[in-house]
Amino acid sequence: MAILQARMKSVGCAATTPDAVRGFLCLKLAALEREVFGVLFLNAQNRLIAFETMFEGTLTQTAVYPREVARAALRHNAASVILAHNHPSGCMEPSKADILLTRSLQQALSLVDVKVLDHFVVGHTNAYSFAEHKLLH
Repeated sequence: MAILQARMKSVGCAATTPDAVRGFLCLKLAALEREVFGVLFLNAQNRLIAFETMFEGTLTQTAVYPREVARAALRHNAASVILAHNHPSGCMEPSKADILLTRSLQQALSLVDVKVLDHFVVGHTNAYSFAEHKLLH
């Protein structure tokens, strides 16, 4: 995992496609037994500044606070973010609550000029990309 994270931070390696990020997130989140919400903080060239686990929840849900995500984005001086959370059940399909949360986070982060590039829902072996399914506004 450290090698993948180091490669994402290396010169010339940017998190510009869902496949460039999917493997990293699956390694970080797929095997977890509780729902976890994390954020990839990116610079203006879409290179990884940091990955941070922001919130941990139960088997089926976690509370996410847009204010805390915005604070972390500002602390990392991020130009953009990629949101991610796992579904311990293995189901990658986003719930209606996942879609509403993503919109809320997009609105909150836009107020501080941080763009949401994607939101991944990580199952056991793969991850669903909101950007690939045109769910981001």
